[in-house]
Amino acid sequence: MIRMLLVPAMCFLAVTANADDKAAIEKHVNEMVRAINQGKEAANYPADAYTPYVFIMEPSGKLIVHPFLVGEYLQEKAAPVHSALQRATTKGVWVEYFWKGTQKQTYVRKTNNNLIVGSGQ
Repeated sequence: MIRMLLVPAMCFLAVTANADDKAAIEKHVNEMVRAINQGKEAANYPADAYTPYVFIMEPSGKLIVHPFLVGEYLQEKAAPVHSALQRATTKGVWVEYFWKGTQKQTYVRKTNNNLIVGSGQ
């Protein structure tokens, strides 16, 4: 009887933590988009400013903020990821895709000048 009660409680905690992580990711991305829209230079953000890391991509697909792909074109390095990120909107949206055999979730949002800012799990 005790085991039956613990399993549902543990599942609930995992779902809550995931929702909390998503809320934190959205908050970070939204703050960055707001600052860029108000004139902050996008390239000045360090990729590790938040956990998980953030990225900023130009409309051409060139990454201007990323932990190790700055200056690279995402469509050349990871075409499925690039394709999913193209669904970004100015209001923000979660996108899902498979990368290297793992399902990923990334929150992406466009700035007023069409940069894509994102972070995910």
